[in-house]
Amino acid sequence: MLLDTASLYFRAYFGVPESVRAPDGTPVNAVRGLLDFIARLVQDHQPDDLVACMDFDWRPQWRVDLIPSYKAHRVAEEAPAGSAAPDAEEIPDTLSPQVPVIEEVLDALGIARVGAAGYEADDVIGTLTARATGPVDIVTGDRDLFQLADDARGVRILYPLKGVGTLQLTDEALLREKYGVDGPGYADLALLRGDPSDGLPGVPGIGEKTAAKLLDRYGDLAGIMAAADDPASQLTPSQRKRLTEARPYVEVAPKVVRVAADVPVPDVDAALPGEPADPERLESLAERWGLGGSLQRLLATLHP
Repeated sequence: MLLDTASLYFRAYFGVPESVRAPDGTPVNAVRGLLDFIARLVQDHQPDDLVACMDFDWRPQWRVDLIPSYKAHRVAEEAPAGSAAPDAEEIPDTLSPQVPVIEEVLDALGIARVGAAGYEADDVIGTLTARATGPVDIVTGDRDLFQLADDARGVRILYPLKGVGTLQLTDEALLREKYGVDGPGYADLALLRGDPSDGLPGVPGIGEKTAAKLLDRYGDLAGIMAAADDPASQLTPSQRKRLTEARPYVEVAPKVVRVAADVPVPDVDAALPGEPADPERLESLAERWGLGGSLQRLLATLHP
């Protein structure tokens, strides 16, 4: 089981009241919400291995170089020119202080936590999925990762509809039913449709339904662009014009939209921890941040 950790703690932050606070009054709603999420996921799905995948760079420069608008609307503060540090992401004031606490608690629990410099959690997930020798469940609220669904390999995406108790089990069968595409086809669909939340413009005038019809007719993005060059193809004049005008975007967008599968991710012990990695540190964190029942429920699930 691979967790898109930021996706889940954002969801926890907005789903758990900010009145959930540590003894000193600091909000810990994202921390406790995430611990409850993990407890429920482990209880319901019984994974052998669990990895919390992290965004070491939420807006990698190599993606921005290809499409400058990529996540541009979410930049709170640009990094200084020449700096190796990423731009600062716009995060609610009371969430950002909770992220280091989440990281400390996961480490003390012994839950594997993995990221890679210059890459997003999506890329870490893509790489670990490519390396996996058995079935993989990816837990994320980000539809971009639907592209990793692979029925032959048992890769599916658990997409929260309401908390993590109600999940859409997204496999290729569901993608074909809902969007008319398979896993790799979903990346092409997303590229053509665009995604305002990620600053991806898409091809103007080509919405989700049109993109799905074009992919069904021409097979993949390369087939669609070949049809745009072929005067005898069945594209309408407006579709041909739009695709031709969008060619500069279409040529670079695949590298931006498709998750990387070859990230230098360190080897970790991903097995569910049989006992906390650092019990004393965990006890100290639980007291300092008032983690109460949320931590106890997770411990009871991990160590029944």
